[in-house]
Amino acid sequence: MGESRTELLAWVNDLLQINYTKVEQAGTGAAYCQIMDSIFGDVHMSKVKFETKHEYEYVANFKVLQHTFDKHKVDKVIPVDRLMKCKFQDNLEFMQWVKRFWDQNFPGGAYDALQRRKGGAPPVKTVRAGGATAARRPAAAATARSTSRTTAMSGRGSSASASGNGLDHHSSSMIIELNKQISELKMSVDSLEKERDFYFGKLRDIEIMVQEQLELAEGHDDAPEYVCLKEIQTILYSTEEGFEIPPEGEEGLVADEYDDETF
Repeated sequence: MGESRTELLAWVNDLLQINYTKVEQAGTGAAYCQIMDSIFGDVHMSKVKFETKHEYEYVANFKVLQHTFDKHKVDKVIPVDRLMKCKFQDNLEFMQWVKRFWDQNFPGGAYDALQRRKGGAPPVKTVRAGGATAARRPAAAATARSTSRTTAMSGRGSSASASGNGLDHHSSSMIIELNKQISELKMSVDSLEKERDFYFGKLRDIEIMVQEQLELAEGHDDAPEYVCLKEIQTILYSTEEGFEIPPEGEEGLVADEYDDETF
């Protein structure tokens, strides 16, 4: 039986100085990469992105992880496709394996996760005599976590004192995080509005074409082409409860702008 979700989250957050609230957040690949860096000290952390928004960024992180596995001959298949979906069960199982691997291979010593994410020098590893037992590894890991926590708390205290704005570090971090979420939501809304306008422009072009063809086919109400065009027009004009037709003149504003774009 592997560690529980709560135990894994506490371990990951403590080791990497992050604030994950769900195991599935590891599906971006970033946490897995840095856990391996805490063991081997040679992961290209400058290529690892924790602040990810797109799937291709997840892929880039897992490429770094796969390179590390290949380099150190880690015989473990990485189920990238499943992990990237950020589903709980898949990431829980993989994280449990990563935790066991870390327990068996972490070299001890302090690991400054924040400094490594900024491109700092690899951690100083503690050289152990041959035949060290697995029982000694948890003690070394605990020492590393304790040192990292002390360093991080000291850094947070200095930041709060230097700010001079009456806010503690936790409040400042919350404000920064909320502002970041607001910016991301604005970007999402802008993207959705652009996509909406693009498809609305397409439908408007179809509507105009149907109207023109109906006018040309006037007087041939029984013709199959006329009947088909009328059915298309009926679909275009059908509405649902709560739908509001845009004010006249707005529907064609962006049609030309996105004619050549692909979504």
